[in-house]
Amino acid sequence: MIRSELIQKISEENPHLFQRDVERIVNTVFEEVIAAMARGDRVELRGFGAFSVKKRDARTGRNPRTGDAVQVEEKFVPFFKTGKLLRDRLNGQAE
Repeated sequence: MIRSELIQKISEENPHLFQRDVERIVNTVFEEVIAAMARGDRVELRGFGAFSVKKRDARTGRNPRTGDAVQVEEKFVPFFKTGKLLRDRLNGQAE
């Protein structure tokens, strides 16, 4: 599902809301999650999962084309851990 499909689905399930308002709400939620992670905060959505940021240290990598060693700088990467409810639903275990 992509963002526009999510907006469409929410709009269909909530006919009392204008689609432009649903779009603004969805965009605001995503922007807040991104802003929190950029600050290094953890974002937890109960039952769904938790987004966090992990640090990857600098290391020596390999250029796959030439095999030469290259320095890879330290970086921060997003990490997602599923919540129990989501994990149970994915594995066919209803509540």
